[in-house]
Amino acid sequence: MSYLVIARKYRPQRFADVVGQEHVTTTLANAIKSGRIAHAYLLCGPRGTGKTSTARILAKALNCEHLVEGEPDGTCESCVAIDNGTSYDVQELDAASNNGVADVRELISRVALGSPGRTKVYILDEVHMLSSAASAALLKTLEEPPEHVKFVFA
Repeated sequence: MSYLVIARKYRPQRFADVVGQEHVTTTLANAIKSGRIAHAYLLCGPRGTGKTSTARILAKALNCEHLVEGEPDGTCESCVAIDNGTSYDVQELDAASNNGVADVRELISRVALGSPGRTKVYILDEVHMLSSAASAALLKTLEEPPEHVKFVFA
């Protein structure tokens, strides 16, 4: 049996499971229900407030085959793949470790490629750690992303 960090073991799987961020989760669920999805989201706050968890839930909701009131069902093929970290529809980049221009250019080169799901979601965790040059390299793609691409910055 492999060890799993407690924060990952009990990570929220639905917007309703996120504690203390109802203003954020309600807004995101309503946006999904109404089909008014922005091309980028910025989630900010202190450590441990659920930024990355909320980003993952948003990615699941954007690709879920059986949405229930803006919430991912957690059982469809897309949701399971995202939970397992094997989805081609969700790409996570730890910007604290991968903060250079080369890392961003590699990400940009994959943006135009299609994916099996409806929406390709790029989650950039610790985005404030990107170098100035890397931020500038990302800017044009962020301003005019392909229709199927969404960015979440945490």
